This record gives sequence, structure tokens and C-alpha cells, in this order.
Amino acid sequence: MKLVELYEGTLFECQMIKNLLENEGIESDLNNEIIGTRGGNIFRQEGGVKVIVTDDNYDKARMIVNEFEKSRKA
Repeated sequence: MKLVELYEGTLFECQMIKNLLENEGIESDLNNEIIGTRGGNIFRQEGGVKVIVTDDNYDKARMIVNEFEKSRKA
């Protein structure tokens, strides 16, 4: 099993994705979570925080992220 980066964004976005993944039974972790809180605004901080999953969960997790991104554009 290998860890892979699934998504990079704000702390808020990454926490939402982590919750969506957990609802589907996919374990994930946040990387650089402290960097995402720099400046005290978790909503406007650009990038830096990453959602990490195992490679065997990547495809299913990617579909969930794609749906998340579509819903944000609607």
C-alpha cells in the first residue's frame, strides 16, 4: 500500500473532502494542515493542505472529489 495525494486546497475544502470520504468508508489524512491555518482564515488560504489516501482507494476517492468539485461550480 502506498500513500498518494488526492487533492490540494484550503483547509476548509480538505476537511469537507475528508468527511465525504469517511462517509464512504475511505480513510484519508490531511497533510500540511498547520500551513492551511496560517493567517487565521481557513476559508481563503490558497492551497497548501493536501488530502492523502492509499493507492487502492484512489479511484473511488477521485470520483468523490470530482462530484465535490462539480457541486461547487453549480
